[in-house]
Amino acid sequence: MKALPALVVAALVLAQTPARAEPAPGEQVVLSCDAVYLPARSAWVREVRFTLDERRIRGVAIDGVPVYSFSVFDTVLLTALDNERIQIDTATLTWRSDFRGQATSEGRCTKK
Repeated sequence: MKALPALVVAALVLAQTPARAEPAPGEQVVLSCDAVYLPARSAWVREVRFTLDERRIRGVAIDGVPVYSFSVFDTVLLTALDNERIQIDTATLTWRSDFRGQATSEGRCTKK
């Protein structure tokens, strides 16, 4: 029953999309996340692209780089890219990440 949490995430991400009940196979949803990194206080815009099918998230790319693996827990997608551990909450549209304790980031996301 692991597909159910992914289905919840896909539904929440697509909730703002009018007219269709289910995504088309291979459809992509793009989020633009404004993340502020501390302690440097630098702001980066991160692009998150979800590839969906009828039942689940099939792939995730961050800034055009496909992630090796990801997990979905309720509405939160967990993944890593290089040394950055990333959490994206699709219900609240928030971004959080951690560079192994050396730096952290938080930010808001918007659907493109």
